[in-house]
Amino acid sequence: MKSFPYLMLIIGLIVSQSFAQIKTKTESDSLKPPVELTAQQDHARLLKLLGIDSLRPGPSGDPKAPNAANSNEAIANPYPNLPNPLVLNNGEKVTTPEMWWNLRRPEIKKEFDEEVYGIVPNNVPKVNWEVISVIKSTIKNIPVIIKKLKGHVDNSSYPLLDVNIDLTLTTPAKIKHPVPVMMEFGFIFPKNFKMPERFKKMMDSMSNWQPMVLRKGWGFAELIPTSFQEDNGAGLTKGIIGLVNEGQPRKLEDWGTLRAWAWGASRALDYLKTDKSVDGNKVGIEGLSRYGKAALVTMAYDQRFAIGFIGSSGKGGATLFRRHFGEQVENLASSYEYQWFCGNFLKYAGPLTPKDLPVDSHELIAMCAPRPVFISCGSPKVEGNWVDDKGQFMAAVAAGPVYKLLGKKDLGTTVMPPMGTALIKGDIAFRQHHGGHTTINNWPTFIKFAERYFDK
Repeated sequence: MKSFPYLMLIIGLIVSQSFAQIKTKTESDSLKPPVELTAQQDHARLLKLLGIDSLRPGPSGDPKAPNAANSNEAIANPYPNLPNPLVLNNGEKVTTPEMWWNLRRPEIKKEFDEEVYGIVPNNVPKVNWEVISVIKSTIKNIPVIIKKLKGHVDNSSYPLLDVNIDLTLTTPAKIKHPVPVMMEFGFIFPKNFKMPERFKKMMDSMSNWQPMVLRKGWGFAELIPTSFQEDNGAGLTKGIIGLVNEGQPRKLEDWGTLRAWAWGASRALDYLKTDKSVDGNKVGIEGLSRYGKAALVTMAYDQRFAIGFIGSSGKGGATLFRRHFGEQVENLASSYEYQWFCGNFLKYAGPLTPKDLPVDSHELIAMCAPRPVFISCGSPKVEGNWVDDKGQFMAAVAAGPVYKLLGKKDLGTTVMPPMGTALIKGDIAFRQHHGGHTTINNWPTFIKFAERYFDK
């Protein structure tokens, strides 16, 4: 009879567990499934919410097209007056670091939140990290330890969506102390995808930076942003955005994929700060093209990242929105790219113009201050004019006063240098390389720039 209480305890646990499973199933059965919308349908829905019938069409990236994007510098600056990052909305000048941190920076962040990248909800669920595998390997004869990780997002509030973050961490095996790490937004291709040989060679060359980093005694991490938020409008009711919204479409001020990808990078940094092989205070972020945009947004919003390497990010990244050169706001607001931004952003390609934006990209760079940022772009003859190299340089220059206010060095010049010139003496850096749409040509220069911060 002494075992009777224990038997009753076991029975009680089984019964309560069964009731919990029944309750969870009942709750799941009562939930509405994710709304299915095409990007075009969702785009039209946002326009209706804004009360807009249509948007201005964006130019073509084909220089031979009748509606080719402008590449004439003489007409590239129709709105030359940029918002002043050191003047409050009430007109008062920002004269101290305290005014920047307590007054002006919060104003700028709020405007980016509400009008450009969207607001991240307060109820975004937590992420639990799991080490999937640990492998000893070599990269270019350098012994390494490769950890494959998965971040499981708590979906108990909406079990109909399962969201996970894919992350890989590679560190030099022979170094026993915590090392700096560069995190890259990485590309992933569908299963059974047959990559053309020419394209495969290009992709392989883009990973040539990894041995350079390892030889410095640093590590690198690859984050797959599309593992937790698809890069299309149809995916906005899924992924982390859909999970928080319980499968419903976004409101006008809700976050877009750039902020979602930045959120994922921040969660990856949460993990890296717990890994004993990583110096959590020396983690940088890098990305190319749309992931260059995401890298800059990440750097601006999460002050724990130590350094940013922003590759050919174009409009929505480092290039000034107000520039009439290459890609335009109208392209960003199209049904192909609108998912990167909040719904409110679309109106700047409709009744409003880029001149009406309360912020511009120089202020996104300024939000990174006082931490170092390297702006990278390629040759217009190879990469093309779409990403507007001059517009990125101008934004870097215009962010300089904030860096100087905080006791750091600006770009050091207001004149765009010849191609191949490395401006890396300040805390904002810029280099236009001779190659195409890639960061690989600038990695040696970036490493030289980053040594000042990582090798302390």
